[in-house]
Amino acid sequence: MRHGKKHNHLGRTTSHRKAMLSNMATSLILHKRITTTLAKAKALRVYVEPILTKSKSDTTHSRRTAFSYLQDKDAVSILFRDIAEKIANRPGGYTRIIKMENRLGDNAEMALIELVDYNTVYGGDNAQTAKKTTRRRGGSAKAKAPVAQDAATAPAAEVVEAPVVDEAPVAEAPAAEEAPAADNEENAEKGE
Repeated sequence: MRHGKKHNHLGRTTSHRKAMLSNMATSLILHKRITTTLAKAKALRVYVEPILTKSKSDTTHSRRTAFSYLQDKDAVSILFRDIAEKIANRPGGYTRIIKMENRLGDNAEMALIELVDYNTVYGGDNAQTAKKTTRRRGGSAKAKAPVAQDAATAPAAEVVEAPVVDEAPVAEAPAAEEAPAADNEENAEKGE
């Protein structure tokens, strides 16, 4: 009986499934994204995320544990050297699954599984620049106090201005800056 056994067998024996997931995890670590069926991508996510969590602590034991799952020295070294640095501050959710068009041959649901920190398209910059906001009413006195001080000092700064001294414009300085630029362009055209 299969009471409480929820993992997807993927139509394979246990040894075949473990070998396939190990190979797919190695490919994901080496290439940062792979295309596979949706069912395999979901199974791979469950398989590879604990390995990625293990890589955060670079100890001999965690390296041996990762090697027992991956069976590839190059993948383990890349995992602990490069990937562990990028995912150090992320508390989980290291992979992203993106559904794609169905496969032409058998109409299977296809998906792209990738490491989140290696994709520059999906708002990595936006997440860092976005400031966390609270949804409470009123706000704290600390937040309101600097605004009041800035408002009080701003008019004082506008009132106190330095007197404007009329000086004759220097016409030779811009011409001197343009001349070397023109020489550089002429030298570039001649190939010098």
